[in-house]
Amino acid sequence: MRCACIDIGSNTTRLLVAEAAHGRLSSVLQQRAFTRIGRCTDALGAIPEETIAAVAGVVAEQRTAAEVAGAAHVRVVATAAIRRAANRDALVEALRERAGVEVAVLSADDEGRLAFAGATRTLERAPLGTIAVVDVGGMSTEIAIGTMAGGVTWMRSFSIGSGMLAARCRQDPPSPADVKAMRAAAEAAFAVADVPRLDHAVAVGGSAASLPTLVGPVLDAAAIERALGTLGAAPAATVARHHGLAPERAELLPAGILVLDAAARRLGMPLRIGRGGLREGVILELAVVI
Repeated sequence: MRCACIDIGSNTTRLLVAEAAHGRLSSVLQQRAFTRIGRCTDALGAIPEETIAAVAGVVAEQRTAAEVAGAAHVRVVATAAIRRAANRDALVEALRERAGVEVAVLSADDEGRLAFAGATRTLERAPLGTIAVVDVGGMSTEIAIGTMAGGVTWMRSFSIGSGMLAARCRQDPPSPADVKAMRAAAEAAFAVADVPRLDHAVAVGGSAASLPTLVGPVLDAAAIERALGTLGAAPAATVARHHGLAPERAELLPAGILVLDAAARRLGMPLRIGRGGLREGVILELAVVI
């Protein structure tokens, strides 16, 4: 069955169209737009009208692209920036009117559960034992822990993300003082987490997906420092050009890496970059329900 997920996040709005068969996915089409809802939200926690209009336009285009690609069913979900917005109903209504879609504003628990499903079901080999999935978004980070057979048994959402942390960065590239301040904030966010014993840890989300081009498939302490060295050596636009990254992602990556590093330290093990996450989990669930 060919299904689609449009994921409205704090930094990006993404489309995935995939063929679902026997619990596995084959990607057909992917699109991404940096809509930066989290950065645009005003001091009162409201999304500006122009941002709402821009997001609605992006979602309308992505819905059309999904239908042209043969998606029989399209599910639209929204995460932390919309979940927390004072005027989230205005965005939901604009998407209904402009794009003709109903939006599911996910709870943190649902976000973690779906990211866990998408990450674990798209691994090359099904691991034995307990798995942690770290999903770093723009405004929040979810850590979901469980097993392939039993699903999620422990989940926490933390008020730290790449967009939120990047706002603390004053220089491009980040200065040592910027890195120190962001690292301290990231570590403080996870300090209270009482994490169960683990056998494996997987990282998903936009920051994680961008890192293999810089450091390879595993985020250990050495890989983190190599990535920070690369990102700290030149402005974001230069890094983006040299490494085939979107300029917007290059701006967010130092913060995203430091969130991932803090999560890895709290979990007590390196993170392996996952191949799937929230969108894959939504499509897998959609294919079962329909």
